[in-house]
Amino acid sequence: MAPKITALAITYNEEENVKRYVESLSFADEIIFVDSQSTDKTIEIAEQMGVKVIQRKFDDFSNQRNFAIQQAHNDWILFFDLDEIIDPNLEKEIKSTLENPKDIAAFYIKRNFYFMGKRIKYGGWQNDKAIRLFNKNQCQYNGLVHELVKSSGKTSVLKNKLDHFSYKNFDNYNDKLNLYSKLQAENLYKLKKKPNLYHFFIRPTYRFLWQYIFRLGILDGKEGFILAYVHSFSVFKRYLQLWMMYRKIE
Repeated sequence: MAPKITALAITYNEEENVKRYVESLSFADEIIFVDSQSTDKTIEIAEQMGVKVIQRKFDDFSNQRNFAIQQAHNDWILFFDLDEIIDPNLEKEIKSTLENPKDIAAFYIKRNFYFMGKRIKYGGWQNDKAIRLFNKNQCQYNGLVHELVKSSGKTSVLKNKLDHFSYKNFDNYNDKLNLYSKLQAENLYKLKKKPNLYHFFIRPTYRFLWQYIFRLGILDGKEGFILAYVHSFSVFKRYLQLWMMYRKIE
């Protein structure tokens, strides 16, 4: 008999994705949202669909996710983002995998990344994957931004991919990068790291070249250029915010 599954998500103003997400995870035995005080209809829609919603003020991504794990009643966790699509083939593989997980504690799932309506095949996204299925007794999240699951057991990779639609509109995507920059700056400030000219000029330039040239983002056309540019600017923004923290500038 396959073990019971808890599907978890952290949410903030995701009203347009809630219905699709909940329906795609209807095979889970419970669904829990940890919400960062959404101002739209995220909570209302989720609760109408039988989701347990817990409010928690956002501090960082790992803390938010680890708090969610603590709320789960089952050992096996599905932790997808609401902008990720779980299709029937992936659902079938997840269920069949859990019928006999053997000694595997966590499973990676490969992702197809979409930006501005286009699937991005290069720029570092060609090998994109993340742990989305794991046993909570052997795993936890680490890292303030781009948090990763650390597993004390063996890991494996599922065959089916999911589609990742991180882009809603340019302002929303840019706001995400700004949040990431802010959290990274706060972490560097705690570590007493101080920015210098290298951080302001070399690091952003390298990020652009790495993504656009060395990781072949140029092959994704204008979308590849825009992605490389905004991500390199987010690196600059990280150190600008760090510089402002040292000077007590809001």
